[in-house]
Amino acid sequence: MNFYSSFFKRKTKNNFKKKESTLFRDAFGNLHFIKRFLIFTFGCISYNRYNGFNQLQLKGTEYIKNLPDKKVLFVSNHQTYFADVFAMYHVFCSVKNGFINTIKNPIYLLNPKVNLYYVAAKETMNQSILTKLFTYSGAITVKRTWKKMNKKVDISEITRMGKAINDGWLITFPQGTTQAFAPGRRGIVHVIKKYNPIVVPIVIKGFKKAYDKEGIKIKKKGVLKKMEFKKPIQLNLEKDTTNDIMEKIMDSIEQSPKYYKKNFL
Repeated sequence: MNFYSSFFKRKTKNNFKKKESTLFRDAFGNLHFIKRFLIFTFGCISYNRYNGFNQLQLKGTEYIKNLPDKKVLFVSNHQTYFADVFAMYHVFCSVKNGFINTIKNPIYLLNPKVNLYYVAAKETMNQSILTKLFTYSGAITVKRTWKKMNKKVDISEITRMGKAINDGWLITFPQGTTQAFAPGRRGIVHVIKKYNPIVVPIVIKGFKKAYDKEGIKIKKKGVLKKMEFKKPIQLNLEKDTTNDIMEKIMDSIEQSPKYYKKNFL
């Protein structure tokens, strides 16, 4: 074994050692002060997208006010790659600082929630320097194959998601796509069964109308976007099957067949 292969082996082994968050770093080794700076900067840049030429109407943030600081999983429908997540960062930071159903007090950006993570496609987050900065702010990247119905779940990706849950709050989009009423991916059920987090549904509306698919460019101004937080989903992990849990999730984020009929029939 040469030096390079030996070094790589040690480096790979060390990457899988269990890490814990500290005063200065999160569970993945990212520096808190850099994350604070990034969240503050992206928050300032995106503020008018939700409180200026476009508005964001909030409902139900009282349900997340008293949640524990760790082991919480948020499940949401998905309409853009980044605008959805940016809005959620605003909301969670606002709630952390005592504001309910409003993000009109940007002082909350000075005290952000740094143990906040979100699941994103690795291919998307490796596209540019900007997306890599987005990744540093809290992305848990997964390969797109993880989101396919008939592919085996990558255990290392499940482990990273579990690490995020054990360190704080994790946002995920069970459908793995911005297409409305796409089927949910069962990988998230494996995460729930293994780490037993509190599961909180989020329903968003209007983002696809206001922004392009990436959520960076503005398609239309004057759009009222909506974000509703619901009560945590009641799950019995001993009795509920994978299908049961998946059905409860899809129904809670209003992407189940009955909501399809309501919206399109």
